[in-house]
Amino acid sequence: MNLPNLVPMFMTMNLNSWSDALAGWMPYGLPLGLVIIAAIPLVFIALYALTYGVYGERKISAFMQDRLGPMEVGKWGLLQTLADILKLLQKEDIVNRDADRFLFVIGPGVLFVGSFLAFAVLPFGPAFIGADLNVGLFYAMGIVALEVVGILAAGWGSNNKWALYGAIRSVAQIVSYEIPAAIALLCGAMMAGTLSMQQFNLLQQGEYGFLHFFLFQNPIAWLPFLIYFIASLAETNRAPFDIPEAESELVAGYFTEYSGMKFAVIFLAEYGSMFMVSAIIAVVFLGGWNSPLPNIGTVLLNDWTTGPVWGAFWIVMKGFFFIFIQMWLRWTLPRLRVDQLMYLCWKVLTPFAFIAFVLTAVWEIYMK
Repeated sequence: MNLPNLVPMFMTMNLNSWSDALAGWMPYGLPLGLVIIAAIPLVFIALYALTYGVYGERKISAFMQDRLGPMEVGKWGLLQTLADILKLLQKEDIVNRDADRFLFVIGPGVLFVGSFLAFAVLPFGPAFIGADLNVGLFYAMGIVALEVVGILAAGWGSNNKWALYGAIRSVAQIVSYEIPAAIALLCGAMMAGTLSMQQFNLLQQGEYGFLHFFLFQNPIAWLPFLIYFIASLAETNRAPFDIPEAESELVAGYFTEYSGMKFAVIFLAEYGSMFMVSAIIAVVFLGGWNSPLPNIGTVLLNDWTTGPVWGAFWIVMKGFFFIFIQMWLRWTLPRLRVDQLMYLCWKVLTPFAFIAFVLTAVWEIYMK
């Protein structure tokens, strides 16, 4: 089989075809193939965090502040993040003498596990999803909340007042903002009639592209969409909700005492969570792996746009767009005070989330 024929076949084959191919040539057959497929999200998180996550945020902040950002290591500073990782790998693993060693060590791991396990139900394409659970959206919301345990373990285990203050702030913030976030996602579940994240994508397919997305099908969808986006900023401790990491007050918040690879794992978990909440927005409101282009694109590209590679391309691009907005807001908006943060959650977002819930129910029953 020559390369021109191999490329379109690869871009249109489904997960069963991949599994059969892996079973045919791998020494341990299908089980090993599934393990490799399961490792793909881990590799994706690492590469995305190194490139678009860390390097991209440095450059975006630099351009917004009329400076250059990293320029010394590699062309345009492209290798700066890799150099930082190598530096962190060589750093001594320091544990505070008075720290609770067990909590201090497991904190970063629990943080990363909370963000990584959510990728199991994230559909990267029509044929690539780790587990198509009928309660996938509920699972994603619940497993991301596991990060609260890691943050509290890191803050308490550090035996540092700044770390403890940061952990308490973060737990209060995340738990509070999960309420409007969950209600906003329930609006999407009502529009879809399911909690399966793969079904969200299938229900937003159509020949007119983005016009079939829930955000454009239902005029009420804009309200829960905005509510969840704002709440997701608070859930990931991004500005203007970065009170748990307030440099001017708490040094670095709950990870003040961390260094070396533990510090790197915490940042990897943060960027993983940023992509996860962005991908949830894309799946629930913006068609997930569906192309926003009308079907004319499929005809012109000889059906390549319907394959798993193009599906992964679209959901990743949508996720990266919302991550860019998160970075943009970080270097634009000032940090909220604690009272302002809680006021916004309990007296603004939560009431409007309930209003959106009722309006969505009315629309789905009487207008759809």
